[in-house]
Amino acid sequence: MLRLWGRVSSINVQKVVWCAEELGLSYERIDVGGRFGRNDTPEYLAMNPNGLVPVLEDDGFVLWESNAIVRYLCERERSDALWPADARARADADRWLDWQATTFTPATRDAFWNLLRTAEPQRDAAAIESSRVKSEKCAAILDAHLAHRTYVCGEAFTAADIAVGTAAHRWLNMPLARTVRPNVERWYQLLKSRPASRQVTHQALS
Repeated sequence: MLRLWGRVSSINVQKVVWCAEELGLSYERIDVGGRFGRNDTPEYLAMNPNGLVPVLEDDGFVLWESNAIVRYLCERERSDALWPADARARADADRWLDWQATTFTPATRDAFWNLLRTAEPQRDAAAIESSRVKSEKCAAILDAHLAHRTYVCGEAFTAADIAVGTAAHRWLNMPLARTVRPNVERWYQLLKSRPASRQVTHQALS
């Protein structure tokens, strides 16, 4: 059986959980990181020297980095639906996985950490506002992109929707003012309707 190390409140763990659920995989998830700790132990660092979550174990094969794990699971299950076989379609999905990891999620990070994981007296208002502005730019890009598409890569749900969807869930549920993005909202409701997304889109931020 697959073993996944990481708490489900982590956006990076959420991607892997959602992907595994979409693929109908059986797996064991072990809470690690955050309030659960254990990610700085010698045993865990032997699996992931970065001390971060998630880590996937698959019959002796150990893999870290969430988007790499998502790609691996899709390849492992030969899921052309989530991970297109066509080279250009796959590159399109791959681009959006990278955009989530390098652009959208980093933009939201300071607002998220200050508003959700920092006591109010210690919050950095300037960092929150800077993060909000950066996130609005990302949300505008995504909204424009979705104007003539049902999903991120066209008319079919792919791994790109999982990755970008976790970032969008975070952005759309933070307690701050946002510009209304109708295409993002419409797409997000589609994602919420998928049973496999429930551990992400039906949970409060924490």
